[in-house]
Amino acid sequence: MSTSTTASVSTHILDTSIGRPAEGVAVRLSARSGQAADWQALGGSATDADGRCKDLPALPEGTTHVRLDFEVEPYFAKKQADAQQDAPANRDSGASSVFFPEVAITFAVVPGEHYHVPLLLNPFGYSVYRGS
Repeated sequence: MSTSTTASVSTHILDTSIGRPAEGVAVRLSARSGQAADWQALGGSATDADGRCKDLPALPEGTTHVRLDFEVEPYFAKKQADAQQDAPANRDSGASSVFFPEVAITFAVVPGEHYHVPLLLNPFGYSVYRGS
């Protein structure tokens, strides 16, 4: 929950390759209080069956930049193992079943605002935007 002195963040992930939420993706939240400041790890969560992280830590007062780190490689490895097959798109991609093993999104925040940052994900690309 944002206050007049803090911002708040939420996120969710949609796996666009199957048109469903991505469950079980670890998400870490970090913050800093200026471009030159060091990142402070605040903790993390994992996406639920709806692809949402409902328990991300609160941002400290003075936060100006936020980073969300999504560990997507284990999600795609599990998805591929569950499918028990090697899709043609994956066969030609080399040793790894996913091109982006992790996704780091950094954005600026202002106190009093809520930032919902959805991740649209597939094995070979991703997109993010500021949602509502």
